Amino acid sequence: MTTTDVTAWRVLRDRGAGLCLAAVVVSGFGTSALWLASGVWVKDLTGSTGPAALCLLAMWAPTLAGPLLGGLADRVRRRPLLVGANLLLAVVLLPLLGVTSPGRIWLLYAVLFVYGAVGVVTDAAQSALVASAVDPTLLGDFNGLRTTATEGMKLLAPPAGAGLYAAYGGGCVALLDAVTFALAAGLYALLRVREEAPERRPGPWRAHTAEGARRLWSHPRLRPLVLAGGTTMLCAGVNGTLVYAVVDALGHAPAYAGVLYAVQGAGSVVAGLVSGSVLRRLGGPRFAAYGIALTAAGVALRVLPYDPVALGCSAAIGAGLPCVLIAVFTAVQTETPGGLVGRVSATAQTLVFVPNVLGLAAGAALVDVTGHRPLLCALGLCLLTVAALTRASARSRHTATEPPSTTAGSP
Repeated sequence: MTTTDVTAWRVLRDRGAGLCLAAVVVSGFGTSALWLASGVWVKDLTGSTGPAALCLLAMWAPTLAGPLLGGLADRVRRRPLLVGANLLLAVVLLPLLGVTSPGRIWLLYAVLFVYGAVGVVTDAAQSALVASAVDPTLLGDFNGLRTTATEGMKLLAPPAGAGLYAAYGGGCVALLDAVTFALAAGLYALLRVREEAPERRPGPWRAHTAEGARRLWSHPRLRPLVLAGGTTMLCAGVNGTLVYAVVDALGHAPAYAGVLYAVQGAGSVVAGLVSGSVLRRLGGPRFAAYGIALTAAGVALRVLPYDPVALGCSAAIGAGLPCVLIAVFTAVQTETPGGLVGRVSATAQTLVFVPNVLGLAAGAALVDVTGHRPLLCALGLCLLTVAALTRASARSRHTATEPPSTTAGSP
């Protein structure tokens, strides 16, 4: 049995970590199924691609209010919040059973917007709860296994959701998602974690919200990691829009993109399994830097129109991208006081994931103007620069914390 196997078993044997991970897997399955089905649902009802694309926007838009929404996770006990939020989502999804005509699509958009907003709160609350419920030495392993579970769900749930939609319609997919949230609420309810009531501090809501951003920006370890994560996800967004151009250059039908995404997901699954032990060995900044460098190589080499290279690049991108995300959010959990974890985590999520959406928009606008090969080369160079800067910041902090050397003749 390898060290990774032993550590993963330690995480799964930890009751709190196991229940949190199970809740992530269960709710993540439903989320991934609905994410695909909602766009297809709107496309079928309207016959237009534009309204279908708005589904993704409705789910992502609340991320812009991450620092504000994350503050909720620091004002109440996290376990009851997670139970209540998951039950709320289970109920909110039920009206989608009535979306059967184009005139009711607004209801789907409204539900997806609430879905995204509650998701921001639950992500922040879960990050804070895990920080208190899981052994600090296992946080990297937990976040790695969470990545493995999330990516695994992305491989399994969309086909399941598509099959369910084709057989029974979008309402049935929404009902499945509601059931998964109800199950997740039950799993959180089983957690045995002692939480003190959050301290009620005087002052306006705005000041408490900004406290998380100030903590993140002033922290010498968190700031460079979050900036590296945001820049990496910006490049990843642009790269994501180029996949069909890459497939076209390979001479395949657009459906071949599914193969590339599957290989990328497999790379992320592997990265999640080994990340805990590698993160402990290298430290967060170096772990992130090497992952970004691997992503840079995978992106840049996509200019070569050969199937084996394209598959290898997808695996490299899948393995490299999670490294910076795991490094960022493990650092947030370990470097932030318990009363601030929700706000700092939500702020970090906004700064890391919103650039991904901006990258998707930028890539869609640029690919027809420049072609995909110049963009891939530029993205690879940008990512290599980010990797070098992240590695350099880790080295400079290490040097700054080393005690001054002395010689034999020194007093």
